[in-house]
Amino acid sequence: MRTFTSAILLSALLLGCTHHRYASDPAKETPAQREDRMEWFREARFGMFIHFGLYAVPGGEWNGQKVPGIGEWIMNNGRIPVADYEKLASQFNPSKFSGKEWVAIAKNAGMKYIVITSKHHDGFALFDSKVSNYTLAKASPFKRDLLKELADAAHAEGITICWYHSIMDWHHPDAQSIGYPDYNNSKSNPNFPRYVQNYLKPQVKELLTNYGNIGIMWFDGEWIADWKPQMGNDMNAFCRSLQPSVIVNNRVGKARSGMGGMSQGAGAAGDYGTPEQEIPPTGFPGMDWESCMTMNDTWGFKNDDHNWKSATTIIRMLIDCASKGGNLLLNVGHVFNSPANNTLLVPMTATVSKAYLLADPSKSLTASATDQGIQIKLPADARDPHATVVVVEYKGKFQSLATGLKQAPDGSITLAAPDATLHDVRLEEKGGAPNIGYWITAQGFAEWDVQITTPGTFNVELTAACPDQSSGNEYEIEAGKNKLAGKVVGTRSWDDFVVFKIGSLKIDAPGPLKITLKAPKKDPATQGVMNIRKIVLTPV
Repeated sequence: MRTFTSAILLSALLLGCTHHRYASDPAKETPAQREDRMEWFREARFGMFIHFGLYAVPGGEWNGQKVPGIGEWIMNNGRIPVADYEKLASQFNPSKFSGKEWVAIAKNAGMKYIVITSKHHDGFALFDSKVSNYTLAKASPFKRDLLKELADAAHAEGITICWYHSIMDWHHPDAQSIGYPDYNNSKSNPNFPRYVQNYLKPQVKELLTNYGNIGIMWFDGEWIADWKPQMGNDMNAFCRSLQPSVIVNNRVGKARSGMGGMSQGAGAAGDYGTPEQEIPPTGFPGMDWESCMTMNDTWGFKNDDHNWKSATTIIRMLIDCASKGGNLLLNVGHVFNSPANNTLLVPMTATVSKAYLLADPSKSLTASATDQGIQIKLPADARDPHATVVVVEYKGKFQSLATGLKQAPDGSITLAAPDATLHDVRLEEKGGAPNIGYWITAQGFAEWDVQITTPGTFNVELTAACPDQSSGNEYEIEAGKNKLAGKVVGTRSWDDFVVFKIGSLKIDAPGPLKITLKAPKKDPATQGVMNIRKIVLTPV
């Protein structure tokens, strides 16, 4: 069996509610019924995402050549004809697969649910479908229903099993884009409604009928031209008619706004938002969301992708997501660096009943209210090597005082990679520290929310890395109406970080400010723009 890549899905933590009967029609669901249906998801916090399919066989290479891009997109990125790609099925034999072992790995890691690719964009199904022969059970030497074995093992261990299912399909003739070799369906296929009726919906029905209770239908590929908003609403209702308790992500519809993952507009289909490769800086109060992240740079197996995130980074991602879920009982902060004088300031107002370290709930910490928030005194020896988690229990109403990054006492502003809101770029780790990377289009940008107390003119330093062959792209740093432009300088590789003094930037007024980093004129011939660890603004 080839190595597979799992990714972490992180979800919100909210209060559970009293039980109500589930509604099979989303339009008729009461608020109480929705609360009951979403309860397990809001309490789960941590799940495993598994991409497993034919793309694991080539592992990022085709005919001896490395194919750029993420592993599971090799059929599209390598412009591989259907007849050639489908031959991989005869080589795909995960003979050492054990559903019990996979479930045990998830459970031992503290994961509460598993999402696995029942069918990815390449159209190959891991389950025994009656409407297709292009499946693991029929077209490969494996001859077994992998999803059935995994679902049975998950049910036995109390792990919620969920299906990822692609709306698009590069293998099915009624779903292929007109104008091959572009599989991404940018042009309409007049037979697409027939594909939906005779293939997509029957497979979804199998997934929600033959495997017991399913937690989530995790759709993807909704961006194609042929998938219309009404199709999303119809599919959402179809899933709920089969399993009234199932949760459906927002990628079932057309309202998702880019990699930020949240739906725009009223009446959007689906139950929760799906930020991809990014964690929102302040969460989405009152909304359900789940960040999906990779452990390296690709979802499916790719043999040359060794850019693994450290255990510390992954633990901090989990803490980061859980702490932003808006739980009305507990607010879990993440402490990555030792605060001055061992005093932690939590930007919130509430009546604190108890504060303690998650590692030792028996020992209470001293907590006091200030104008800036709740001050918590930490023991000097409380440091965890990865992250120190502080729990605050409180009564009554909670109000967050977090308003973004703040200037340091000397007036400087540090814009670190993990603090940015990312759009079409990713948070990675190279050289032992997080950075903003995978910047392969001009549409990508990063932005920081900063609370300005002392405006003025600032000298700007950028810590970045870029191989010489990808240098020369233009970038801009925007602060309100003011901009600072520059060109990327080569540093030999994506791992060689250098501090550059790039000029000065004026900030006009105090108050909240968005500082944005863009690359409006990226040369398409270059592999990427640059990797950025931080931007530091120092008062002149």
